[in-house]
Amino acid sequence: MTTLLTPESQAPEQFTDPAAAVARLEELYTQATEFLCDSFSKAMQEGAPSARYRAYYPEIRIRTSTYAQVDSRLSFGHVSEPGVHATTVTRPDLFRSYLTQQIALLIKNHGQPVTIAASDTPIPVHFAVANNSDLVVPHQGAAAFTLRDVFDVPDLSTTNDDIVNGVHDHEDVVGPLSLFTAQRVDYSLARLAHYTATDASHFQNHVLFTNYQFYVSEFENYAREQLADPASGYTSFVSTGNAEITDPEAAIEQPLKLPQMPTYHLKREDGSGITLVNIGVGPSNAKTATDHIAVLRPHAWLMVGHCAGLRNTQALGDFVLAHAYLRDDKVLDDDLPVWVPIPPLAEVQVALERAVAEVTELEGYELKRIMRTGTVASVDNRNWELRDQTGPVQRLSQSRAIALDMESATIAANGYRFRVPYGTLLCVSDKPLHGELKLPGMASSFYTTQVSRHLAIGIKAMEHLRGMPLERLHSRKLRSFDETAFL
Repeated sequence: MTTLLTPESQAPEQFTDPAAAVARLEELYTQATEFLCDSFSKAMQEGAPSARYRAYYPEIRIRTSTYAQVDSRLSFGHVSEPGVHATTVTRPDLFRSYLTQQIALLIKNHGQPVTIAASDTPIPVHFAVANNSDLVVPHQGAAAFTLRDVFDVPDLSTTNDDIVNGVHDHEDVVGPLSLFTAQRVDYSLARLAHYTATDASHFQNHVLFTNYQFYVSEFENYAREQLADPASGYTSFVSTGNAEITDPEAAIEQPLKLPQMPTYHLKREDGSGITLVNIGVGPSNAKTATDHIAVLRPHAWLMVGHCAGLRNTQALGDFVLAHAYLRDDKVLDDDLPVWVPIPPLAEVQVALERAVAEVTELEGYELKRIMRTGTVASVDNRNWELRDQTGPVQRLSQSRAIALDMESATIAANGYRFRVPYGTLLCVSDKPLHGELKLPGMASSFYTTQVSRHLAIGIKAMEHLRGMPLERLHSRKLRSFDETAFL
């Protein structure tokens, strides 16, 4: 039998101080990952080991015997019923503020300590070495031994969305504390680095999604203006490739090749800045981006992209505030059936409408001249106009749709699924049903005049949401019957 080598065992410890609990999580995680990194480095240098190496994710656990007596308006911070609830944790250094806040609420609302200990879930070696630039896990067959015979590798049984989708085993003795297991988080952190070419530590709590690179230069211009203002509260700007500046006049070295989803971060000390992600075109990209950003537990995400206007009364450059979604994107049908309604969130809708009014200097009835509120349809076929129009147009008319794109419904639906407040403000860039197609000359003029104003509205809306208490922003509408305690 192969010898199993693990880090020195640490006894479980109870905490009533959330900061001390998180410090213990960091200690256990560091011990485990350093053990795996050292063991992996030795194995790569010396050849096939005679033992198997294993280390475990740390775990937060709470045991309650009574239902929590909490403010009924609070949608998170307490377990749904008495019993034992737990979650594995990765990168506690990255999630320090979030974990401290969530643990503090648990202790306060239940009057019980949390227990911090090593779990029984192994850390895959791929994730353990991810933050060590000197180590790279080789492809299958490149090492002198079979990797999975010596180290644990990613396991799909703990890397999934079963908790988020509500299909986990509700009969388990231990209920989930968090929407994501540690392996699921590690998987997304790795994917984010790949798709965005920026480290997860740079992501801010307010995320703007767009489907055009034109918005990036405007975002950089805005960032430089904010960095030049000491009172803005913004501290640095990070471009794709982790190029970070604090001087508004500093040059940014651009990577030779942009990643699939170029991402930029206007940072604040407390993480309450703004991240802009160019997800490109299509619902698959929209799902991929939101699948992975969700593990960072952002406070809100908004779509600010272009759309086809469907009404003759609309003009190019008009705004569309989505209050419903016709989901023809198909990428989420297995996770979130189309019969599930995606409700508008009042707090986000108000912030967006207020931002439009402030930037355009229009209000009330006059605002209706340039903005319509209604259903946005999202499809998976960019060239839908080339199909027989009888079916699609009738469906759009019956749904009362006023705009069509390929990403908004996906982003809103995944916000609903992941309990992340969401919203959509689109800008009409063409009207295919009325003969106004997106042609080069027309597009150039449109981009010149409208992109700056549209982005300014998205940023202004995020700044309004930033000033809102977290317990108010994270609506109970996003929480299910049997919900996890962690946000």
